[in-house]
Amino acid sequence: MKIGIEGQRLFRKNKHGMDVVALELIKNLQVLDRENEYVVFVRPDEDNTCIPQAPNFRIVELGGGTYPLWEQLALPRAVKKEGCDLLHCTSNTAPLLNGVPTILTLHDIIYLEKLSLFQKAGSWYQRIGNTYRRLVVPAVVKKAAKLVTVSHYERANIEQYFGPMDKLSVIHNGVGEHFRKIEDTKLLEAVREKYKLPRKFLFCLGNTDPKKNTPNMLKAFALFRLETGQKNKGQNQNQNQGDSKSHNQSENYKLVLPDYEESQLMQVLRDIGHTEIREDIVMTGYVPNSDMPALLNLCELFLYPSLRESFGLPILEAMACGLPVITSNTSSMPEVAGEAALLVDPDEPAAIAGAIGRVLDEEALNARLRAMGPERAAGFSWRGMAEQYLQLYRALFRESAKQ
Repeated sequence: MKIGIEGQRLFRKNKHGMDVVALELIKNLQVLDRENEYVVFVRPDEDNTCIPQAPNFRIVELGGGTYPLWEQLALPRAVKKEGCDLLHCTSNTAPLLNGVPTILTLHDIIYLEKLSLFQKAGSWYQRIGNTYRRLVVPAVVKKAAKLVTVSHYERANIEQYFGPMDKLSVIHNGVGEHFRKIEDTKLLEAVREKYKLPRKFLFCLGNTDPKKNTPNMLKAFALFRLETGQKNKGQNQNQNQGDSKSHNQSENYKLVLPDYEESQLMQVLRDIGHTEIREDIVMTGYVPNSDMPALLNLCELFLYPSLRESFGLPILEAMACGLPVITSNTSSMPEVAGEAALLVDPDEPAAIAGAIGRVLDEEALNARLRAMGPERAAGFSWRGMAEQYLQLYRALFRESAKQ
């Protein structure tokens, strides 16, 4: 069996969620399957060594213009030329005219939902991409031989939109083994220096995508600072009266925010009326996946109050590093986090701020979350994900051979 895997964006330098999932799938299939042949179709870019070499894996770099043209014209031609028996498209879309059975990983259908927040906001790149998905995905869902999504929440969402489908299954994402507690202090300090990280900080993966809820997260941080300032004032009065008992929130916590530009941040801060917190925000720029475990090990807690996720991989990555996690009580996040995170209403900055205070103040809660996180994360592995995809490839090949 010759299996084609679409990995259009895998060679780009700054990888994000769906890219990480596709790359981990390929790496684990290389270990699991030495019998079948694989052809990985990618667009030429900077990071052209990210896929390890394996005897039964071949990389085919394709030009072909924009994302839609690459996928709709260049990809199906290459699949035919390579003689693939099936094609796995990994990132929500696929060719409309493809001569072989197709498996589509449909991570989410946010772009199809009637949520003006997600359709009319975000960068131009995000809006153009969502327009393409709205045009293509309904047709691809009908044509695909098999569909996979990443959570039971998202499966219910997809079936509510398209109707029940026997060809739709759930395969959870996994957590990389490099996400773990790190004892190497030299490594940790090297990462602290590389990104100019403060001694005490909270970490949040915010970006310009509206679903990431960055404005409410920043409002919550502003409220937390205000509350901290009030408590510090009271604490100082107590200390002046001879009470030396310290308060966890007396620390001057910073907020570390990667993958954001200064102009974008200042616009959000002006919009929410809290430009005064800029001095307490550290912007690192893009943090590659290889550096993320050390950064997580250095912080005090991980904030992920997203409005809408199909899975929420960073939740598990933070848990695997032994961090307390605050995330949302909506969409897939309770399914992924289980009882190992503190869940909040992402639309309520005061609730997020209160949760931050609780995690930093309440030693028992902090310890419980730190203990439960790694155990929860251990239930999600890339190897397990790849095994399920391999079973799906084999089943589809047998079905197509009978036709």
